[in-house]
Amino acid sequence: MPSEKKISSASDCISFMQAGCELKKVRPNSRIYNRFFTLDTDLQALRWEPSKKDLEKAKLDISAIKEIRLGKNTETFRNNGLADQICEDCAFSIVHGENYESLDLVANSADVANIWVSGLRYLVSRSKQPLDFMEGNQSTPRFMWLKTVFEAADVDGNGIMLEDTAVELIKQLNPTLKESKIRLKFKEIQKSKEKLTTRVTEEEFCEAFCELCTRSEVYFLLVQISKNKEYLDANDLMLFLEAEQGVTHITEDMCLDIIRRYELSEEGRQKGFLAIDGFTQYLLSPECEIFDPEQKKVAQDMTQPLSHYYINASHNTYLIEDQFRGPADINGYVRALKMGCRSIELDVSDGSDNEPILCNRNNMTTHLSFLSVIEVINKFAFVASEYPLILCLGNRCSLPQQKVMVQQMRKVFGNTLYTEAPLPSESYLPSPEKLKRMIIVKGKKLPSDPDVLEGEVTDEDEEAEMSRRMSVDYNGEQKQVWLCRELSDLVSICQSVQYRDFELSMKSQNYWEICSFSETEASRIANEYPEDFVNYNKKFLSRIYPSAMRIDSSNLNPQDFWNCGCQIVAMNFQTPGPMMDLHTGWFLQNGGCGYVLRPSIMRDEVSYFSANTKGIVPGVSPLALHIKIISGQNFPKPKGACAKGDVIDPYVCIEIHGIPADCSEQRTKTVQQNSDNPIFDETFEFQVNLPELAMIRFVVLDDDYIGDEFIGQYTIPFECLQPGYRHVPLRSFVGDIMEHVTLFVHIAITNRSGGGKAQKRSLSVRMGKKIRECTMLRNVGLKTIDDVFKTALHPLREAIDMRENMQNAIVSVKELCGLPPIASLKQCLLTLSSRLIASDNSPSVSLVMKDNFPYLEPLGAIPDVQKKMLAAYDLMIQESRFLIEMADTVQEKIVQCQKSGMEFHEELHNLGAKEGLKGRKLNKATESFAWNITVLKASQSVL
Repeated sequence: MPSEKKISSASDCISFMQAGCELKKVRPNSRIYNRFFTLDTDLQALRWEPSKKDLEKAKLDISAIKEIRLGKNTETFRNNGLADQICEDCAFSIVHGENYESLDLVANSADVANIWVSGLRYLVSRSKQPLDFMEGNQSTPRFMWLKTVFEAADVDGNGIMLEDTAVELIKQLNPTLKESKIRLKFKEIQKSKEKLTTRVTEEEFCEAFCELCTRSEVYFLLVQISKNKEYLDANDLMLFLEAEQGVTHITEDMCLDIIRRYELSEEGRQKGFLAIDGFTQYLLSPECEIFDPEQKKVAQDMTQPLSHYYINASHNTYLIEDQFRGPADINGYVRALKMGCRSIELDVSDGSDNEPILCNRNNMTTHLSFLSVIEVINKFAFVASEYPLILCLGNRCSLPQQKVMVQQMRKVFGNTLYTEAPLPSESYLPSPEKLKRMIIVKGKKLPSDPDVLEGEVTDEDEEAEMSRRMSVDYNGEQKQVWLCRELSDLVSICQSVQYRDFELSMKSQNYWEICSFSETEASRIANEYPEDFVNYNKKFLSRIYPSAMRIDSSNLNPQDFWNCGCQIVAMNFQTPGPMMDLHTGWFLQNGGCGYVLRPSIMRDEVSYFSANTKGIVPGVSPLALHIKIISGQNFPKPKGACAKGDVIDPYVCIEIHGIPADCSEQRTKTVQQNSDNPIFDETFEFQVNLPELAMIRFVVLDDDYIGDEFIGQYTIPFECLQPGYRHVPLRSFVGDIMEHVTLFVHIAITNRSGGGKAQKRSLSVRMGKKIRECTMLRNVGLKTIDDVFKTALHPLREAIDMRENMQNAIVSVKELCGLPPIASLKQCLLTLSSRLIASDNSPSVSLVMKDNFPYLEPLGAIPDVQKKMLAAYDLMIQESRFLIEMADTVQEKIVQCQKSGMEFHEELHNLGAKEGLKGRKLNKATESFAWNITVLKASQSVL
């Protein structure tokens, strides 16, 4: 079937507008009218019908248009009662006349809105010679480049080539295209010319390439940022990178280098411009990936205690299938270590000929020699990461074979074995930096008496222990096993002990002792004692392993336990799926080294955080995450799908994972029968209360009445997101990157949301309230301490007021400039400068520096619209200046209050006892004290 013609040039947009289409006309009185809009054939006016007005009045002259805004960015949209029902990406406004009146319109799709916006902007910017440009389409740089490509392949020089040659040539230029699609396009073009042949002319080749290889969403973006040209020069590219992509310290030479590397035409490289094909290549390049390149290397502080990091951990590492039937396989260790895993499991049993072995107790037919396993571990231990590797030793060996294990480990690992005795004078574990390239053995340990050469310890066999606990004969006693002194001496800073309760642990547990929790037990503790679990994990390592009931080796949700600060959450690497996606995505950050520093609120000795929080986090201001899903590229057919042939109907789900308050999910509409380049053009907004623990998972599914099938996914930590226009490289179900399969998205992160009147921006209002709530101090119940904290109330209010006043002033400037809340300040200033131009193109204001602050002063009389803009800009400068000048004074007051409060930390329990507080009341006082200190610490960064 003939495909719908793609938009690939300004003339395509204008042809569409001349044919006309129905648009919704929005009025300030909350009424919406359907009207048919067309562009005059002479390109001089826009008309609509039906209308009660005279035909000559139901029109808008192109010469009267001041600007065209995409989105709901005028007073009419902001104040319209039905605005919430209007899609942001389908709305656009034509601002016209000296008073900047607006004609506010809504298209039936984002694509149609983009056609009108691009076409009108082109007409406004080239109102004097549009026809000349349109008629000269065949002399554009893109056409000239395609002509040279064709001529180079046309060996006979006849201006014609075999269809097979033309197909191969287009596939060389764009390897993602299917041969069948290229051939269909040639037949479609030739049919429209009432000819049928196996030969292709130069004109047909260029037409086919432009229609097949032009992504309309990229074309619209290029026209927007090039100020309505069909290519980018170095200056356009520099502004795009700075204002949209968030790139700093960019220079013209760097932009010219990008053009030289990505522009396909020789002329473009020489003259320094980037046309649509080169720009598309650049956007698809690693330079425009969504993942922050700074996080592809170790970027976090690695000198904190080991207990302050999340650690990439594997469960039953020797398995590559399920734990019920799967055989032991050496490749399980190779795979885990190559993926940056820093905690692996070795369940060792007696083997024949006095050789210890590893095997699955449910499948004894295959086993691995302990020696071969540790040799592989030694080979791959530090390939993906230099930071310490923890060996979780499950010992089921007899004493003689334990000694064999020790001999083999000392021989193979040598000096990399960390056996230094922990110092009782220390309070925390050593850092990953200090333990670089060391192998740490986790296991049971005998008492320190050197005369005790062997002894009984509790069994480390977790699955057997869980089975015993669930049996009817379980009497509460743990099974005992024998341990030799030599194996005990290999254990230093990861000594396994049994968890009793938090009160006992906080009093008597040594910092080098580690507790392991079953998934079931950890979930119960996390629900009943979320704050205590977080506090416990500030000092001690805790390891979580999957329930023995997961006989299919399915995975637990690691986020549930990361929220509690649990460092070692062991995953079944052999089982792909959403939970493993979260785990893999999380440990991509910090160079994939297997260690991720926990948020400071979960590390500081005196701080308050509850893992189950469904609301505010003390001292942490929520952020607004804006994600626009623009399009998809080259989606494969789901594996195993057979019901619909090669046709797929894709849609995208966006999942936010993190603390309970942040968990959310939204989806796009379904695009029917399009796997090559489905256009979604939908924008979503999420509130994120604790960004450091949040992850975003993009999932593409095939909409099917039988059951939606998986196409691809990508999971990324919030802290690794790059702003701007980005391509998301999708991964298969098993986690492999799929070549050329991407999502095209736009990312923006703001510290507030919305715009317009308060009732129209509910998320913004909610966020404003939460910012105030998260900086409110609590009553401790001890007068001496409460009096100290009261001294911080006024400076805290001052800090929030100054920040909010500045943000409100910035939002006002954005609204007057017709920009959305996600616009950067640089975009705002660029738009503002274009507005402050007189009718003769001379500036209507001058920039004046007063006390190092940039003020704008009018050069004579200016229109009311410009007066409003200047007033808003002036207020923004004043509020910014006030914040800058007062910040240090206010911050010093908050710091002083925090220091005074911390002086009571050691005496808190004694003071509480004197005031008669005990039990729950004393715990509540301690919790409120920690909350207040957390708020005061975090509030220092509010400014």
